[in-house]
Amino acid sequence: MKSINELRHMGSMILREAGIADADIDASLIMQYLLGVDKDHILAHGTDEVGEAEAEEYLKLIDVRKSHVPLQHITGHQEFMGLDFTVNEHVLIPRQDTECLVEEAMIVTEDKMRVLDMCTGSGCILISLLRYKNDLEGVGTDISKEALKVAAENAKRNKVSALFLEGDLYGALEGSSESGKRFDIIVSNPPYIRSSVIGTLMEEVRDHEPLKALDGGEDGLDLYRRIMEGTDEYLIPGGRILFEIGYDQGQAVSDLLKEKGFADVEVVRDLAGLDRVVKGRKRI
Repeated sequence: MKSINELRHMGSMILREAGIADADIDASLIMQYLLGVDKDHILAHGTDEVGEAEAEEYLKLIDVRKSHVPLQHITGHQEFMGLDFTVNEHVLIPRQDTECLVEEAMIVTEDKMRVLDMCTGSGCILISLLRYKNDLEGVGTDISKEALKVAAENAKRNKVSALFLEGDLYGALEGSSESGKRFDIIVSNPPYIRSSVIGTLMEEVRDHEPLKALDGGEDGLDLYRRIMEGTDEYLIPGGRILFEIGYDQGQAVSDLLKEKGFADVEVVRDLAGLDRVVKGRKRI
């Protein structure tokens, strides 16, 4: 039998040879997942022997990761804003970059406001806002029924109440209890990758995350335009809109908001210093 450390080393070597970034980290996280322990346990008990069945299962999971299946699809979880989210192949894996959008939304969100999260996916944006602000009324829409199942599970997991509706952007609101109602805040991390760039993405993203959550059309701006079109009807005067954007889309999305008549348009950078959020206020 082999020890925890010996197996971790084997796993790391296999992943490194397969070109997996952060091979050491992934090998350790897979071990933690398999044993149901945290990293402190791994460090303190690295010389403990692992049973043959568990060792075999560990190497099977390493082989899955070796084929560039995202680590989060193996463990089924991703941390975001200090919360635990279920993820699978039907939703975009929550990323730290998106925390910038949530943080900016929290600044302008007041108690009892109504928040609409378009292209909600796993629900991580809306659910985080509902957890950290008081008495918000939250609605999330998505075109994917499978994604909405994940979002509903995540809302339950994180003990918040939200309404999730299936449909194409504002079309999800039609015929529902939200039809004709307006919102104080609209947030969205829409698909914004240019169609021509999809094929160049990392295998983990290109082959395992939902294409409909990535492809933003020829210039990557299709969904921004469509979401802005509905603000006349669904965003209150003085209401705020906040988008996550690609690193090179700050100027383009800002221009679209200004053309639509929004005021106080601003681009916010993430911790890496890259343009990450564009926000604006609907004129009264």
